[in-house]
Amino acid sequence: MDDFVSLPDLAATFLKAGKTDIPKAMTSKSLWPTLTSEQEGLVDPARTQVFIGRERHVAEARAGHYPYPQRTIRTKDYLFIINFKSDRYPLGDHYNLDTEREANEHELTNNTRATIPDEDAGPTKAWIVVDRKSPAVKSYFEHAYGKRSREELFGLKTDPHQMKNLAKDPEYKSVVNELREKLFSELITTNDPRMIDDGKFFETAPMAGPVHEGKKR
Repeated sequence: MDDFVSLPDLAATFLKAGKTDIPKAMTSKSLWPTLTSEQEGLVDPARTQVFIGRERHVAEARAGHYPYPQRTIRTKDYLFIINFKSDRYPLGDHYNLDTEREANEHELTNNTRATIPDEDAGPTKAWIVVDRKSPAVKSYFEHAYGKRSREELFGLKTDPHQMKNLAKDPEYKSVVNELREKLFSELITTNDPRMIDDGKFFETAPMAGPVHEGKKR
């Protein structure tokens, strides 16, 4: 099957499998027609894309508990991302880097909150952060932990590892416009809180905001 699916679709699928009515307010779609079909390839012509959202992983990833809001549309050929707050670090603040309190390799391997805490601790993270200034590692550090453009577009056929952002390439302007329109249409249709008052729900107490400033590192 070539149909695109997302995790929320499982809820509607379980209800359908249990012969229970799916609430009208539920935006996910049952996979039952696809799972029971004998057709190959794309079974449901509407399943040519999937939408993904992210706010935050670790609460104290940034001073003030602020999130890193992203919304994404993924198709067979492209991945298009909106970074709503691109002035923030995507994987968390660079706590204590280039100071006498900088975490060592052991801490970075075992303590997620040592620095850049929206990524779990581990040996790869420790290696990149510790050796971030070496010519061989610097580009990896910037790609993983540096700030990003508001919009990102990756061509999945030619760049499966998503290393080259095509969003500002004139050749892909029409692709960006099309995917942006589809993404925002979905966010508005599903009443995504990020689209209301500039994401106020996620940016103020109790989710985030000045009330948390006392916990800044």
